[in-house]
Amino acid sequence: MSLPAEVVPSIRIEVGPGHHLAVRRRGAGGIPLLLVHGFPCTSRIWSHNVVPLAEAGFDVVAPDLRGYGESDFAPDGFYDLNAFNTDLIGLLDRLGWERAVVAGHDLGAMISVDLANRHPERVDRLVILDDSMPDLPAEFAAAGIPPSRPKPAVHDYQRRQGREPEQLIAELATPEQRRRYVAEFYGHRMWCPPDAFDDADLEFLTEPYADAERLRASFADYEVVMGTRALSAPELLDRPVEQLTLLLIGADQVTLGEHVDERAAIALPNAVGPFWIKGAGHFLPWERPRTVNRAIRSFCGDLLGPAASRPASSVTA
Repeated sequence: MSLPAEVVPSIRIEVGPGHHLAVRRRGAGGIPLLLVHGFPCTSRIWSHNVVPLAEAGFDVVAPDLRGYGESDFAPDGFYDLNAFNTDLIGLLDRLGWERAVVAGHDLGAMISVDLANRHPERVDRLVILDDSMPDLPAEFAAAGIPPSRPKPAVHDYQRRQGREPEQLIAELATPEQRRRYVAEFYGHRMWCPPDAFDDADLEFLTEPYADAERLRASFADYEVVMGTRALSAPELLDRPVEQLTLLLIGADQVTLGEHVDERAAIALPNAVGPFWIKGAGHFLPWERPRTVNRAIRSFCGDLLGPAASRPASSVTA
């Protein structure tokens, strides 16, 4: 998928005292829809979704998470799920949104799951664009689902980013080296098919990571995962998500866990799906935007009302 004809520029919104997120917004007055990116992305990963979903009747907001893209770095040093969601709740408050549909990808999906459990009154429903879900080991074991096996050859970056972040940043000494490192996640690390991103795509998507501080901030989540960074509050991933949830998964990636369907039945008891998108990898918002846009539009048809009857051509970008 090549670059979209229009990339919505970002604006800065204060979400806490003196603390701002960069936000891409289109469709003010529509059904609130929050798009939450993950690693190694920024809000740019939603560039094929913001305008079409606004045209479908949503008020679409895609922020850069704290420390990412053009947003402020963490004022308190925290980059855990609660800290991200403190910002997002501040954003909803500033927008005047009581509730929103929340769509998350990668880290953004885990943030969205935490948000749904931490602030259930603010989340109307969820859209998850990978296999992220709560971790319920006792419930999974009782259902006969074995623990997932680690994939060290695939996840070596987790160890380095989580346990050796300063050493890794020192090795990535130039903007070109940092951007090339990030581009690897869109390529030979096999998160997606090899032809999913062309040179122009990678130039656009990796640009924010030329900055060493930005790349270093993105490692913080992996420090949390590896237990080497303090949390601002416990992560609320220890309970099922009660909201209605749409689960879309790109089948052609090696980062997937095992027994996804069985786990989802327990962790996401009100899920529609999972639907497996063949020929797509980890980056569904960019790789299969037409599928994502149409799926969100259909999933929220009852909220959109008359807007949901618009021709499919209005959401095909």
